[in-house]
Amino acid sequence: MSRSTLNKLMEDFSLLPLDDKEYAVDVIRKQLIEAKREAITKRTKEVMANLKKGMVKSGTVKDLYKDLESD
Repeated sequence: MSRSTLNKLMEDFSLLPLDDKEYAVDVIRKQLIEAKREAITKRTKEVMANLKKGMVKSGTVKDLYKDLESD
């Protein structure tokens, strides 16, 4: 979204009556929550695919430090 489009949106929002502003904020908040859920779902699928491919390591914190030091 371009800066001018965002500025226009903010201008238009400021002209709305209070009830409409509250409704708009509620809709945007719900859309943001859904977008975050979708991002988590996507990341979870990536993690599960990596797990199936054997690209995930497990161990103790000590093992992690050894692995990091060997890189």
